[in-house]
Amino acid sequence: MENYCSPTYFIDADHPDIIAFSRTHTREGASQKENAVSLYYAVRDKIRYNPYSIEPRRAAMKASGILSRGEGYCVAKAVLLAACLRTTGIPARLGFADVRNHLTTDKLREKMGTDLFVWHGYTDVFLENRWVKATPAFNLSLCQAFGVKPLEFDGTEDSIFHPFDTRGNRHMEYVNDHGWFADLPWDRILTACRKTYPKYFEDVDTMQGNFSEEAKAERSDE
Repeated sequence: MENYCSPTYFIDADHPDIIAFSRTHTREGASQKENAVSLYYAVRDKIRYNPYSIEPRRAAMKASGILSRGEGYCVAKAVLLAACLRTTGIPARLGFADVRNHLTTDKLREKMGTDLFVWHGYTDVFLENRWVKATPAFNLSLCQAFGVKPLEFDGTEDSIFHPFDTRGNRHMEYVNDHGWFADLPWDRILTACRKTYPKYFEDVDTMQGNFSEEAKAERSDE
């Protein structure tokens, strides 16, 4: 369990900015469950989900850097939540799975060439003697743009993506599990992403996009 409580290269829970953010969104005297729930919503809604933010640099995936930028994709937000939890003394680890995402935008689909998202990341939190999954990826405003129910987290039940959106359309399918890790296995993830999305990485240094606005525009045309 010590491995899930200590700072690492990517989960830099001892960074001053991580400590300050965690203190802002937790309450002295609250239970670990209450503080874990508070941190989940802080990361979910204050850090914008941006699938165009995958950078091949190791340093870009440090929790402190993600917090500073105020945005990140699913893996980045899971790393940040894990760091915040460890800072407050709550054991946390990273979980990964390949998922088939049926709710994406035309631009992202063209860049990725598939609706399969490899090594989708979430945070596994140890509360009341059991591990509970928490997925802080999609911020509330993005869920509203896509017409997807926002993922809630109560510290008791697993928080994972719904199979259908609010209109009954298929949303997310989990197709392969990669297990849990004490730190981010970035080399494995980057290798898998480069292999699966070669076109995405052709111009990754100049890639830009507003995923939320793209979703709103496409849904308005339906």
